[in-house]
Amino acid sequence: MMSGPPRTTADGARPWTFYALATLFTLFILFLYGPMLVIYVLSFQGPDGGVTFPMVGTSTVWFENIVKPGQMANIPVSFERSISLAALVSVLTVVFSVSAGLGFRRNFPGSGILFYLAVASLVMPSLLVGFGIALGFKFLGWDTSLFSSALGAQLTWTLPFGLFAMFAVVNRFNRSWEEAATDLGASAWQRLRLVTLPILLPGILGLAMGAFTLSYDEYARTTLAIGPKNTLPLEIYALISSATSPVLFAIGTVTTVGSFLLIGVTLFVVFRLQRRRALLVPKEG
Repeated sequence: MMSGPPRTTADGARPWTFYALATLFTLFILFLYGPMLVIYVLSFQGPDGGVTFPMVGTSTVWFENIVKPGQMANIPVSFERSISLAALVSVLTVVFSVSAGLGFRRNFPGSGILFYLAVASLVMPSLLVGFGIALGFKFLGWDTSLFSSALGAQLTWTLPFGLFAMFAVVNRFNRSWEEAATDLGASAWQRLRLVTLPILLPGILGLAMGAFTLSYDEYARTTLAIGPKNTLPLEIYALISSATSPVLFAIGTVTTVGSFLLIGVTLFVVFRLQRRRALLVPKEG
């Protein structure tokens, strides 16, 4: 019994639906990556070029202007702030999400209410969340800053996604590994440190990378709660509002390359961990 439609017709030709779906997929790829490709190309615009085609020569001067002193926007400093904040948000998201994922494996009174409260911030407009946090700090007489109000605002964005991701990872976890460790005399801490966390580590790394990227480019929730010091997205928006030059494209190119490198390193580590686990698990039969 055939499990699906044949890939070709009786005379060996592909059906028209194949070409229709291939065309649709190609248009989707162009729609998704076309604007990014334009940005990458224009970032190598010549010194006398602008932000549109045709290009006036080629150069790397706009990449040099990113770190050149005296620029209208302080990109290096705002980049450091974004990296520091994203790293802290990633760590906190992992800690809370992993703890919640393990804690919610068993039902307890109020677990449903607690879960919906934890993810309720996703249904609220991002600007209102940041505005509410800023008003709360003002009411309490506290100053808004990068690692207080802005940190809290970004956690309202990353934690719900972290919870969803961790619940999916934990639901695939085979608890027989923990039972076997318990039968061998492992304590609760030993079971967590030597069995549970190593098995969940690929998912935890993916969660950390997701939280980092969500924090790194977050704008709406941060803009009203950050105080006087801008992160990179806010600095770029300020630069767009005041003056437009190919340096914006250069920043986008550098950021994209860095993001792909981060994703590549994370995937490499995850694949190595999965391969190592496959070699350690004995084959049946």
